[in-house]
Amino acid sequence: MFFSLDVLRARKGDCLMLHFGPEQDLHLILIDGGPSDVYKPFLKPRLQKIHQARELDEHAALPVDVVMVSHVDDDHIKGILDLTREQRGNSPDMRLDVTSLWHNSFDDLLKTKPDELVAGFGTASVAAAVEGEAGIDSGSVLASFGNQMRGDDSEIEDEDMHQTVEVLSSIPQGRTLRDDAKALGWKPNHKFKGKLILAAKAAKPVMLGDLKVTVVGPMQQQLLALQKQHDKWLRAQKEKKKKSPEAALAAFEDESIPNLSSIVVLAELGGKSMLLTGDARGDKILEGMELAGLLKAGGKKHVDLLKVPHHGSDNNMETIFFKRVPADHYVFSGDGEHGNPERATLQMLLDARGADAGYTIHLTYPVAEIDAGRKADWEKEQAKEKARKKKNPASKKPVRDDWSAEKHSLTAFFKNNPKMAKKLLIVEKSKPHLIDLLKPLKL
Repeated sequence: MFFSLDVLRARKGDCLMLHFGPEQDLHLILIDGGPSDVYKPFLKPRLQKIHQARELDEHAALPVDVVMVSHVDDDHIKGILDLTREQRGNSPDMRLDVTSLWHNSFDDLLKTKPDELVAGFGTASVAAAVEGEAGIDSGSVLASFGNQMRGDDSEIEDEDMHQTVEVLSSIPQGRTLRDDAKALGWKPNHKFKGKLILAAKAAKPVMLGDLKVTVVGPMQQQLLALQKQHDKWLRAQKEKKKKSPEAALAAFEDESIPNLSSIVVLAELGGKSMLLTGDARGDKILEGMELAGLLKAGGKKHVDLLKVPHHGSDNNMETIFFKRVPADHYVFSGDGEHGNPERATLQMLLDARGADAGYTIHLTYPVAEIDAGRKADWEKEQAKEKARKKKNPASKKPVRDDWSAEKHSLTAFFKNNPKMAKKLLIVEKSKPHLIDLLKPLKL
């Protein structure tokens, strides 16, 4: 019996494949596709390699049980859109025979009208982004009208604008994915009667052959609270005409609506388990596990593999999460963009588990490459903070210190913690990175 996670390089995003089942009846789930420039160099060649290893006829389709998009952020959905666009073409290099798409679209989650989302911003370009060409990339949206928004409205800070635009650009991406899936015959959420994928008390796990899948997030009450907070924000725009970011939830620092709606699942087979978390927040994952009966209040739940939430962002994690959900394998997806994976998160893991426990850390890029991206992000954010301080000297928001390799880099962190450094495995550019929990898989 096989139960293996296939980890691909995905720049700042996630791209994973789950292989499971007996050798004579091997199954496949594709989980997220990363941002742009991930499908062609990484995902497509890997799918072709799997097709060859299965010894399928050249013109036969590769069976895929599920394509799961955890949430609508560009760094998870764009590679899947690249795949569906190619699949809808006249002569794709390789056909996929996909049974189902698991995905909660933004429209289905919040039932929000595009004109309400852009209320208060007063920029036609934003509305055009929402109603414009399908499959729009958030980066290109920012490039096209970021300067205009900064010029038209000095109250909108770059960081807030970026968050808002990413939410806006995700709407047409989700619609495009839904339309593509329908055209390709992928059944929407087929194990959930076509409805939203939600965690619920006493809900039964779904079975895919021998694989048991328990939904841990998002939770229904979480989405209801999200809708209430979202409606409150919309009212504030109309009443006060206040310029603020789209997401406005308090608790953990990560307040992004798409992140809070991430599909989180526990996959189990042959006594082994994988917790696949998307960009969800740690506290909500714990809550969902308790709701699903996987975790007692205040208790612990060992999993064999944990995909660390949100690329190792410290906004999503606390030390208590690593204490309550210890794992044998920790997968950190990220190339340093947006600072992820964060050194603080690795410190949380060290504080929770120590350096002597038996576990492995999987990074999708070499430490030096991640640090280069993290340093660039640090200096970019520092420049923003300096500009804000210059504009408003009375502001109490601090300006971060200059980047220090010793204080801030992962390189120094692992150098100072040699036992933890020995736990590192790096995903190579052109070699499969399989984490085998049962029989070793050769693909």
